[in-house]
Amino acid sequence: MRDVATRAGVSPKTVSNVINGVVFVRPDTRERVEQAMAELDYVPNLSARGLRNGRSGVLALALPNLDTQYSAETIGAFVEAAHGRGWAIQVEETGAEPQRERELLSRARAHLVDGLILNPITLEDSVIAQVQNLPPLVLIGEVEQSLVDLVGVDSRESARDMTRHLIAGGNRRIATVGSPIGEFQTATARQRTEGYRDALREAGLAPDAALEIGCDAWTAAGAASAFASFLDETYEVPDAVFSFTDTMALGVLNVLWARGLRVPDDVRVAGFDNTVDSPYAVPPLTTVAFDRRDLASRAIGRLEQRLGNPRLEPERVRVPYDVVVRESTRA
Repeated sequence: MRDVATRAGVSPKTVSNVINGVVFVRPDTRERVEQAMAELDYVPNLSARGLRNGRSGVLALALPNLDTQYSAETIGAFVEAAHGRGWAIQVEETGAEPQRERELLSRARAHLVDGLILNPITLEDSVIAQVQNLPPLVLIGEVEQSLVDLVGVDSRESARDMTRHLIAGGNRRIATVGSPIGEFQTATARQRTEGYRDALREAGLAPDAALEIGCDAWTAAGAASAFASFLDETYEVPDAVFSFTDTMALGVLNVLWARGLRVPDDVRVAGFDNTVDSPYAVPPLTTVAFDRRDLASRAIGRLEQRLGNPRLEPERVRVPYDVVVRESTRA
């Protein structure tokens, strides 16, 4: 580190600040230090640093599944946000299995990771409410609770706004894809369905359970299968379809195309998440958008605060969102 400092013309403390990413360092100074590190082929000894400060330098991010576009984009946002703050990210898939969450909690207690960012799908299926003396932990997503910090989009309010948009376009018979079904009662499904119902009641429209299509796999294939079955059983095609993810909306668009129904002329379709592919759907997809980089930055920032002061009261942080209107819902 002294050699790097000498070559960059700075103090060893400045080199340490660049490596740790906690204290602000001017961009031009950071660039000189990083160039000196590259020229000297210097790699920080993270294990030794961990012995000194009691930290591993690693945060764990656990999502229910990793095989969706939303998950891929979320992981990318967290990796970039963590890198900018001097952290590494360990990615895990919980599959909504409490045992996997328990294993992650154990790793945090053993200081194999410094903190956890979890995305449980329901409080009932999570160990959060069952474990005492939780390690530093932040939840992302929709699970409402008062035990730990939560960072996420207001799913109920955003679903209400999307449904309001569909109603404003003259649609009255609006179906959902992703509503709760059987044992698949996720917090996201419940909240977005409640927001949809709120907007209907606000407009004087009675919610119709027959239009709330359950989908036990939030994938394009799962949505296509559920929506095709719905069309087979109904005598009237809905005016519009609000899919609770963009991925499911792609499945709906495929079914409508296969049956010769035009979007938006015959049916209007909306999604949620504003994934990078949604502007390139045919037609481009109306969706609820929020900045995943902002979500990641807020979650990691809150986790850093909790690492510094474990006694902080749990906080709920809401990430701003917008309804992005594209051709799939335009008249």
